[in-house]
Amino acid sequence: MANEHDSASAKKGEAINKYLIISLVSTVLLCVVFAGVNYMVVDNLISSKLDKIHASQEELDEEGGEGDEIERGIVIDLGDFILNLCDENQKKYLKANVAIEVSKKDTDFPQETAQAKGGHGHGEAPAAVDPMEAIQKEMTQFKPAIRDAIITNLSSKTSAELSSAAGKELAKEQISNDINSILGGEREVLRVSFGQFIIQ
Repeated sequence: MANEHDSASAKKGEAINKYLIISLVSTVLLCVVFAGVNYMVVDNLISSKLDKIHASQEELDEEGGEGDEIERGIVIDLGDFILNLCDENQKKYLKANVAIEVSKKDTDFPQETAQAKGGHGHGEAPAAVDPMEAIQKEMTQFKPAIRDAIITNLSSKTSAELSSAAGKELAKEQISNDINSILGGEREVLRVSFGQFIIQ
């Protein structure tokens, strides 16, 4: 009887061991399969996201690459302006320093193509003209009209209008439009800047 009980226990133990081994092997296989599937899904997702990012970056480079660059021009200082504002109840004054940045022309900065040639050594090469000086001289003819446009524009505003950032931006835009009409397409105003802006 003891032998039957021992052999039944041994058979039961073997069955439990087989069940544990099968369970362990199937669990390991499921984990490996899950990890493999998870790796492939995550890898595909990351790859597709990276492809989309690269594609959108390439589109931005093609479409707006040049548009993102800020065009640099020539800054012309128009000096200080002291003027009355259009306030009804009390006199308000504005002191502002205004500068404009105008577009460059292709002819503004010519390349030096002429090289000093060897030879007889007679005379000297003519002095090079400073491009900035030539541009300043060109703009001198427009300065009175530009200053008048700025005075007319700013003196038509109230202190409340010019105290806000939106009011200053509106004034800059209007000044820019006025100056562009004065320049008649020879140059274009890129920016209007207020170096000093005091309302009293």
